[in-house]
Amino acid sequence: MSLPLMAANWILASRWGVFQEGRFLGKVLDEWIDDSQEFIRAKLPHLIVIALIALLLSHLLKLITYHMTRAAEQSGAGPARMGEVRTLSGVIRATGLAIISLIAGFMALDAIGFNLAPLLASAGVAGVAIGLAAQNIVKDMFNGFLILVEGQFSVGDTVRVAGVSGVVETLTLRRTTVRDIDGTLYVIPNSQITTVANLNAGYTVATVNVSVDFSANPDAVTALLSKIALDVRNSAEFRQVFVDDPQVLGVDAMKGSQMIFPVIFKTRATQQFAPVREFQRRVRLALEENHLLPGDPNRVFMPGSKLAATPSRDGEQVATAQDATTIKPQETNPFSGE
Repeated sequence: MSLPLMAANWILASRWGVFQEGRFLGKVLDEWIDDSQEFIRAKLPHLIVIALIALLLSHLLKLITYHMTRAAEQSGAGPARMGEVRTLSGVIRATGLAIISLIAGFMALDAIGFNLAPLLASAGVAGVAIGLAAQNIVKDMFNGFLILVEGQFSVGDTVRVAGVSGVVETLTLRRTTVRDIDGTLYVIPNSQITTVANLNAGYTVATVNVSVDFSANPDAVTALLSKIALDVRNSAEFRQVFVDDPQVLGVDAMKGSQMIFPVIFKTRATQQFAPVREFQRRVRLALEENHLLPGDPNRVFMPGSKLAATPSRDGEQVATAQDATTIKPQETNPFSGE
């Protein structure tokens, strides 16, 4: 038995001096004893029940957030998505524990007879003031919560949000940071993110417009471009990059002396740059090998161009087509005839 309890029992047993029955401190002591008995009989069980319910809800909340993380790990989510799930579970756990503690505290104060009306009125006024002053922060956090729950984008994704393009470096409830190709870091409040263009979702379609001179045979050019595109697609370096075979759509437009052949590449998300560059390199070499000129919108094609005679090894003159780049422009004005 502790010393204070022994002293209290001794005082109650002796009731000497000022603590005798009928005296002031004796009456106070009797009232304290009655209040303690009432507290132990009626209020203490209520407080114990409130504490047990709060502990049970806290444990249940921790189990839910733990199973959220475990489910994400078992589904094979990437590191970025796992980071978002851990962030979201931590936010849910912290917010839930704060709400449970606040409600349990109010119920405990009410159980011991504390008047909550002034406290709740003050909290309401303070809540309105804080809500008006920090409404943008509330919008940021609410929109950030929806972004995390819906998985609109993840850390490491290439996105276009709020007029900014780049790679997402961090994602929290209040803000998103995006670093563009120049290395500039943009800090974007989540409330400003209304439209999200996620370039890492699914696949990417890239279109390469190949311009060839008007004098070339379009069927031969189409076959040549198809062969080059399939060679790039089947190469060991880019075989795993492509989602589907490239498509050559034929002659899409004619401008001046050029014919434009669109070639469509369908690759994994944000992996189109390397195969497109390789395709353009091979097209340049193939045009030179097949004696084809690149298109020029400012060059005029002369269908009746003269043939230039070149001597062969046997001394005979062989007629060859004149290079279109050496043809002089017309000296006669087509409008005035001069």
